[in-house]
Amino acid sequence: MVDYHAANNQSLYSAGGQQTYMEQENDWDRDLLLDPAWEKQQRKTFTAWCNSHLRKAGTQIENIEEDFRDGLKLMLLLEVISGERLPKPERGKMRVHKINNVNKALDFIASKGVKLVSIGAEEILDGNAKMTLGMIWTIILRFAIQDISVEETSAKEGLLLWCQRKTAPYKNVNVQNFHISWKDGLAFNALIHRHRPELIDYDKLRKDDPVTNLNNAFEVAERYLDIPKMLDAEDIVGTLRPDEKAIMTYVSCFYHAFSGAQKAETAANRICKVLAVNQENEHLMEDYEKLASDLLEWIRRTIPWLENRAPEKTMTEMQQKLEDFRDYRRVHKPPKVQEKCQLEINFNTLQTKLRLSNRPAFMPSEGRMVSDINGAWHKLEGAEKGYEEWLLNEIRRLERLDHLAEKFRQKAAIHESWTDGKEAMLTQKDYETASLSEIKALLKKHEAFESDLAAHQDRVEQIAAIAQELNELDYYDSPSVNARCQKICEQWDALGSLTQNRRESLERTEKQLESIDELYLEYAKRAAPFNNWMEGAMEDLQDMFIVHNIEEIQGLITAHDQFKSTLPEANKEREAIQAIQAEVQKIAQYNGIKLAGNNPYTTITPQSIDKKWEKVRSVCIQLVPQRDQALQEELARQQSNDHPRRQFANQANMIGPWIQNKMAEIGRISIEMNGTLEDQLTHLRQYEQSIIEYKPNIDQQEGNHQLIQEALIFDNKYTAYTMEHLRVGWEQLLTTIARTINEIENQILTRDAKGISQEQLHEYRTSFNHFDKVRNSFPCLTLCEMDLNKGDAEFARIMGIVDPNNSGAVTFQAFIDFMSRETTDTDTADQVIASFKILAGDKNYITAEELRRELPPDQAEYCIARMAPYTGPDAVPGALDYMSFSTALYGESDL
Repeated sequence: MVDYHAANNQSLYSAGGQQTYMEQENDWDRDLLLDPAWEKQQRKTFTAWCNSHLRKAGTQIENIEEDFRDGLKLMLLLEVISGERLPKPERGKMRVHKINNVNKALDFIASKGVKLVSIGAEEILDGNAKMTLGMIWTIILRFAIQDISVEETSAKEGLLLWCQRKTAPYKNVNVQNFHISWKDGLAFNALIHRHRPELIDYDKLRKDDPVTNLNNAFEVAERYLDIPKMLDAEDIVGTLRPDEKAIMTYVSCFYHAFSGAQKAETAANRICKVLAVNQENEHLMEDYEKLASDLLEWIRRTIPWLENRAPEKTMTEMQQKLEDFRDYRRVHKPPKVQEKCQLEINFNTLQTKLRLSNRPAFMPSEGRMVSDINGAWHKLEGAEKGYEEWLLNEIRRLERLDHLAEKFRQKAAIHESWTDGKEAMLTQKDYETASLSEIKALLKKHEAFESDLAAHQDRVEQIAAIAQELNELDYYDSPSVNARCQKICEQWDALGSLTQNRRESLERTEKQLESIDELYLEYAKRAAPFNNWMEGAMEDLQDMFIVHNIEEIQGLITAHDQFKSTLPEANKEREAIQAIQAEVQKIAQYNGIKLAGNNPYTTITPQSIDKKWEKVRSVCIQLVPQRDQALQEELARQQSNDHPRRQFANQANMIGPWIQNKMAEIGRISIEMNGTLEDQLTHLRQYEQSIIEYKPNIDQQEGNHQLIQEALIFDNKYTAYTMEHLRVGWEQLLTTIARTINEIENQILTRDAKGISQEQLHEYRTSFNHFDKVRNSFPCLTLCEMDLNKGDAEFARIMGIVDPNNSGAVTFQAFIDFMSRETTDTDTADQVIASFKILAGDKNYITAEELRRELPPDQAEYCIARMAPYTGPDAVPGALDYMSFSTALYGESDL
């Protein structure tokens, strides 16, 4: 039977609450004992309960109201159940002797904190059944029920809660009280089966056969659990409502019989709690590792694509690359930004849970730290920025190449047309048979040619410069351009050599020739530049142009207006040249000179000048309006492009400062402590929602940016903000508000787990802000200044707690953990080892069978899979080392 000695040596009574409970039970008892059926049940139960203890002293009672009248057995009963010695009883047979013995027993009961109401020695001596039963019930309450404690409940409520916990898994059992809930006998059987399943086959019991169920439970309890039969099944079944005190007395015997199993259950619950926390943390670690691996793999695959700088040959191909990059920015990257933010939140939450459960900080696999991910992300954004700049530069390059290539072809065609036949002219030997005047004419003509040749030098240099620029810009058809340029340069060198050779030949015979007609010479010298000007004018009118802003097109319009204003002066020059030729004819005719053909100094005849002039006029009539229109159209286009520039700039100049203001406000909110943490969290979430609602402005700006890129607008003088600046600022804003909300959530989690009051949290924040040099963190040296009286070893221990990664800064979360760590009662490795030792029956090892019996299946298998074999001197086959397992849960430093 149950030994109450140890339990009763500890006074668990408080002065008020438990005495009130005893008084209520006594008052209720006096009313209920009026029911004969209940009185009968109490007589049986209380008699059996008393005999279960009196037999330890070698005696028993037969009639409860008669056998306690002299007080002797009553004093003996109290000595047995309390383990204490009462005053020596009086052995006399007189009434006074018996009253004195009963009073000694009642005084002993009162000394245990029990207030006896309306129960006197005379009533016990006179055999008052109701008072005697009330006294025994008071003794049962004090020594068998009052000390029961289950999950912060005690006495009757604790016993009822214990019954509910133990019978919860059983069908047809619902313990709500100590009368009706026990009539069908299933609750008694469930209690036995829960602790000794080998004694009862619970599945064979039927709810509609209460007598069999009750007899089965009472007989098994008496035979195997040393609990005497206190009631008959017929007494319980035959009563509409069984006596509550009788049932409570009976059930309390079961509680004390299984009290050893209760300790094992408590130990198992502690282990289950610890293992559940560990399993949850491992799951969070696995999720972090997978999410980090996936994100890093995506970054690893994306960076080579962004770093690919293989140029395309055409604008169409490069514009397709630009479209692919836009898809990446709009479709592929935003989910990854979300994943990165969520990964940081998960990491911070996991570290907070590990700190709260007294576990070592989580160290991700090599290369998967948050800093590693941030580094990879920074590299990705660097490649992304470089890729976009490269795309735009390539588009500019291809546009420039198309313009240069066309310009090269035009200038080369003009030059080749001019050089056609020049080599044959320079190699002829006409000066050998010419007269003096003809020689002089040939010499002058040659000088005129040299002048013409010098005038074409600029064109040749322009052709070479364009070819060089095409090579530098990596033009795809550079070989053909180089070949043509090489041919022109070689031909130009040949013309230079031939020209030099012919001049030397003419000068050798110059002394033999008369001076040539100065008028011819003057004509040739003025006709050649004029002719060259006409060719240049036609070339300029046909030349293409490309501009990027209003200032450039306005410069071209000004130059074109200047060209149109020079046409009258050019016509005067033409008339002056024609007047020279007319003067030649007049002098020749006057002097009777026979002119031998055309002007010997130039091939430019008055007819060719007039013809080319008419051609220039015709071209001007046709091309000048076209060029005017083209220039005006380009001006209109540039003015049109100015609108999206201004539109983008206006929106950017609004969004940029807005993002900066929001970032500053978030920093201020995170430092100030206005209201409770929940108020701050609500305010931050509302603030986050207001930021999210601003997203349409960003999307609208993305549309403005796309219009600018499609229009090939590359600069904007109206704003210093680029779309890249706005994107980065927006992403940083979203990440900052998410991190700030997560910080407040972690503070709430820490406050609730550590039991920190709002006033303490406010004090922590005020102290932290005093030393805060960087938002939400301060240097480790500052903490050292706060603990100057601490020794080096103690300071090293504190720094190991608040800065496990040696980052050189202490976060506010770590500061709170440090301030509350020493005063918080958390599970430790020693407690877990002690719990395992209870389950193992004080052995230094535990077996798989014991783990499966005491723990839930999944957590039992979790322990078995991770526990190393026990190798101590008392080891047996299958022994497992629970000490090293418990040490590993918390890290070696905790032990």
